[in-house]
Amino acid sequence: MSIFTSEREKRLWAYTLAVVVAIYSTLGLARILVDQLGSDFLSVWLFLLGCILVLATVITQGLKVRPGGMEIGVALGIAAAYLLIIVRMAVPTERSHLVEYGVVAIFVHEALLERAMQGRRVPVPGLLAIVIASVIGVIDEGIQWFLPSRVMDPVDMLFNVLAATMAIIASVALRWARRQASHFTGR
Repeated sequence: MSIFTSEREKRLWAYTLAVVVAIYSTLGLARILVDQLGSDFLSVWLFLLGCILVLATVITQGLKVRPGGMEIGVALGIAAAYLLIIVRMAVPTERSHLVEYGVVAIFVHEALLERAMQGRRVPVPGLLAIVIASVIGVIDEGIQWFLPSRVMDPVDMLFNVLAATMAIIASVALRWARRQASHFTGR
């Protein structure tokens, strides 16, 4: 018996692992990159790359059919909320937490939803995804305690939880809008 219920679930957990490995692999490398490239260059380009990854995640995981008006409205509202938060963030590295742990949370959530759709019991997949992504973020900060060039920061842990929560709320809102649209149109 496989621990995965489907090939899609297996693929989603593999994506999650790849993102977590990418996050953890930058722990020692981040200070070197900032020193070599400068914090402004690095923060702008890495943030743009992160935004592209989030967009790719949303497109590949969330948009299975052509979106209707309600879905587009919800998506624009979500985009506006993220933009307001990003603009108000004073420290560029906090923006990276929003991207990194948002992507982790979405992949975990999708994997848990796939597992539930295959008949396995998954209690409160959204909350469970937030908890799993948050624990991964706490481990990330815990590792930094042991690295001389990094600092473990409880505020970063809070940003990781916030990022995961925002991503799951956005995902649930988009699913709700999709269900409402399909209910009215019969899709």
